[in-house]
Amino acid sequence: MKPSDTFSIGLCVWILSSAIHAQDTKQPVPATSDDPLQTSEPYTVPRVHGQVVLDGLSQEPAWEGIAPLRFVEHRPDFGQPPTEKTEVLIAYDDDYLYVVGRLYDTEPDKIQSNSKKRDSGDPSSEWFGIALDTFNDKENALAFFTTPTGLRWDATIFNDAQQNSTSPSAPMNISWNTFWDVAVRRNDEGWFTEMRIPFSSLRFQDKDGRVVMGLISWRLIARKNECVIFPAIPPNWGFLSRFKPSKAQEIVFENIYSRKPLYIAPYLLGGIGQSFERNDEETAYQRIETPEHEIGLDMKYGLTNNLTLDVTLNTDFAQVEADDEQINLTRFSLFFPEKRLFFQERSSNFDFNFGGPNRLFYSRRIGIEDGIPVRIYGGARLVGRVGSYDVGILNMQTAAGDSLPSENFGVLRLRKRVLNPYSYVGGMTTSRIGADGSYNVAYGLDGIFRLSSEDYLSFKWAQTFETGRPNNPLSLRPTRLWVNYDRRTQKGFGCYLIGSYSGSHYNPGIGFNLRDDFTCLYENLRYGWLPETSGLFHHQVFLEGQLIWGNATGALESSNLGLGWEAETRSGYMGKILPMIFYESVPDTFPLSDDVHIPEGSYTFAALTGTWQTPDNRPLFFAADWHIGSFYDGWRFSLAFTPRWSVSSSLEIEATLEWDRIDFSNRNQVFNAHIERLRFLYMLSTKCCISAFVQYNSEVDQVIENVRFRYNPREGVDLYLVYNESLNTDRHRETPVLPFTDNRTVLLKVTHTFTL
Repeated sequence: MKPSDTFSIGLCVWILSSAIHAQDTKQPVPATSDDPLQTSEPYTVPRVHGQVVLDGLSQEPAWEGIAPLRFVEHRPDFGQPPTEKTEVLIAYDDDYLYVVGRLYDTEPDKIQSNSKKRDSGDPSSEWFGIALDTFNDKENALAFFTTPTGLRWDATIFNDAQQNSTSPSAPMNISWNTFWDVAVRRNDEGWFTEMRIPFSSLRFQDKDGRVVMGLISWRLIARKNECVIFPAIPPNWGFLSRFKPSKAQEIVFENIYSRKPLYIAPYLLGGIGQSFERNDEETAYQRIETPEHEIGLDMKYGLTNNLTLDVTLNTDFAQVEADDEQINLTRFSLFFPEKRLFFQERSSNFDFNFGGPNRLFYSRRIGIEDGIPVRIYGGARLVGRVGSYDVGILNMQTAAGDSLPSENFGVLRLRKRVLNPYSYVGGMTTSRIGADGSYNVAYGLDGIFRLSSEDYLSFKWAQTFETGRPNNPLSLRPTRLWVNYDRRTQKGFGCYLIGSYSGSHYNPGIGFNLRDDFTCLYENLRYGWLPETSGLFHHQVFLEGQLIWGNATGALESSNLGLGWEAETRSGYMGKILPMIFYESVPDTFPLSDDVHIPEGSYTFAALTGTWQTPDNRPLFFAADWHIGSFYDGWRFSLAFTPRWSVSSSLEIEATLEWDRIDFSNRNQVFNAHIERLRFLYMLSTKCCISAFVQYNSEVDQVIENVRFRYNPREGVDLYLVYNESLNTDRHRETPVLPFTDNRTVLLKVTHTFTL
């Protein structure tokens, strides 16, 4: 079958499914006609009159007469009244948005709170907070949450909190931090909290002082696995249903105006580094000690009500946690997520994703070469809204690396709402220009269109041009195409269909492309249930598969197909089982290790994959992933097992064991690799913590240690003490004998933010 024939079949399936299922699937809102706070009409937020003391109790006269929002169960029994009394009030004055949570509990001694760390997402704790769609764009939001220990968790939400089948990462960025305060009290009636969010920490559009935002608020009662919510959003989109900006209640503020503070955050860094290099005779290793001392600056300024400028000079990421070690069982490059805060903050403004790890902009191309940091002299980022356009501009300059010249990196992203509040078109350009005259330039156009309440059609098109290429814009060779139909629901029929093309000369210089010169069709068809009278909260069957052809030959390169089932119980157990058949055409022999390889040839093999996890609302949690079956011309067994124990609100321990054993008995080759990770987190308070991350990778025979002490007395003030070390566990694998330590660093970094 030709690629074009298969694409036609897929297109027919999409048209047929759209015709059958394009009806409106909105859930009825369980509201009473006399309840103004549970309605589709915008809700005008009341002003507070009088002083508000941030103590968690909200007993001041200023709160008298403000009606609480009406909460309903989100899960496990959608639409029912909360089993515990919940009163949430919102109000504002000229400077702040106030949020009050009176979270009563008939069994206060059973309230769970197992973390104190800033931005900890511990699911075994009680939670309360809000998500604000500050631009009311139905796609993005800012989230502010807390627990009974008073920790602060804030994040940005993007892509309407929609997670797709090809990307495991959640559409949120928890590395985003801003200035806000929270106070919490516990007593024999429950726990109580007050949040104070400065309007200067938000970006929004006002029209003569009138501002419309979207609001979602929810409370998690961990021991019951119960979430209650306002407004009445059904759980049809999985866990992230409770964050969906498109389902938020519109709220109105009168006579408020965006503020434009200037934040200046200088940092000082000092320490010492040790490394080992071969002597001139190459008979032994000698220790090299390098003092570390840096000074730098970050600045944030609101140029307009809706546009923020970030400037960084001599950018440093000493406090960043080490990457998770990975074992590569494919012939393609590994993808590592971005962990550096400057690139994580507002990263959704620069999203141009082709599914999975493939993207036009991948920030780890800036300042990292083969896993080794490259000095960043500095740069600037401009994000926000100009008129009806969402804008993202980034420019960075790096020093020369071992094999790279000094380079300038540029990104421009624009998006505009069209047709309806849920549809957008946009574009992106990227540039990578070296001091030696080399260049790589990319540009692309994209769009997402809401066809009905659950149906979305998306497209992306991009081209790249670089030194030494023909660079013909009329050719498909430098081109990337991607079309997607997505039916967003876990109830009833849903699907995720992709048609994709990548030309032989497509090479995004600051992007990521897993494979080259191919055409791909991907499908995920599913049917799900949300039973009302069952031990199962949700379950679904799904058919998943893809076909990938090489453009040069038209031959099938890779394919897989599987029919699976996944389920979640009301108590929180989750599992998935997926038997799959694979086909791989290997054009050239590729290694799994120095002693084990996959020969050139065509292979058909099958495996059983699955996942299982215990309820994550309990202090002790287990998760497992497995893969067992044939593998090319051999046999594979892979297991990943992760226990996590929230010992108390001060101590959390997590471990991961990943084991891969592959037996090619007909070739007398055995691949046996494993990775162990161990994380300790000790929290002295919500302002002070110590974390340790130790990893062992048998493939590189190394133990990697990363220990960090953080003191964060208030937002914008940080002290980090960081210790990093790499240890060789098999020193005799090379000649001369390897040193016990590859490298070791001890660093102290202090940052202080001044507000002007």
